Amino acid sequence: MKNKKTGADRAFSVFIAIFMIIFVVVTLYPVLNTLAISFNEGTDALKGGIYLWPRKFTLKNYVTILQKNNLITGAVVTVARTVIGTLLSLVLNAILAFIVSRPRFLFRKQLSLFWVITMYVNGGMIPTFILYKNLHLTNTFWVYIVPGVISAFNMLVIRTYMNGLPNSLVESAQLDGAGYTTIFIKIISPLCKPVYATVALFVAVGQWNSWFDAMLYNRMSGEYTTLQYELMKLLSSVTNQGASAESMKNAVGAVTPTSVRAAATIITMLPIICIYPFLQNYFVAGLTLGGVKE
Repeated sequence: MKNKKTGADRAFSVFIAIFMIIFVVVTLYPVLNTLAISFNEGTDALKGGIYLWPRKFTLKNYVTILQKNNLITGAVVTVARTVIGTLLSLVLNAILAFIVSRPRFLFRKQLSLFWVITMYVNGGMIPTFILYKNLHLTNTFWVYIVPGVISAFNMLVIRTYMNGLPNSLVESAQLDGAGYTTIFIKIISPLCKPVYATVALFVAVGQWNSWFDAMLYNRMSGEYTTLQYELMKLLSSVTNQGASAESMKNAVGAVTPTSVRAAATIITMLPIICIYPFLQNYFVAGLTLGGVKE
């Protein structure tokens, strides 16, 4: 027998539907507005009134960005640092987390406390720069990879997830003669795919959006520039060229800091938007941790 919905149930359903529609609109509007401005003429965008659709469509904002010198080099370096940095960071943090999560590992609590302290204390910018310079990391590609390859936060996140896995799985594998390497690769890692995907996304987004390290450590090396650093320099140059809104209005069809910023934002966020749908399943639900009951 089917239960009939009461008036209160229908009202609640309508309220939920309206709330979700408002939530989606509020969430997507900034992105859609930025997209519309990026495809609109810069001088026309200064008048305002652009919401979800460009008033005067143009590709000049994107052409201005793509014609920037060293942009292709920066894009290649950014993709390389994102891929290499993410893979190395994920592998090394996972191995370290697996070691620390083992009950037989001595001083596991003391080391965990030490890593937590490193999250709040650092040597400062100048000592860090001197250290990187003495290690011959400045003006090299590896200054993007080596300093952040081990992250206390990411390691602790993976370790916490591994601590939640049943020890019976490891004990059963050891009874069958499996070593720690086999256990890590064939048992622990497959069960840790959700946390691996989460950490990989965190690291990839950080690597992709980073530009301050390029300015600080590789400013004099054009072959190691990054996409974000080149976009930042382009935005600064456009801002300096447009001294005032009035001068922009007199230059018909000229790009403006607002339109260039919108186009640069879309270019920056596009890869992340394309990658996230493939990883979102790992954020929604965890895996069933085997068939062994404690």
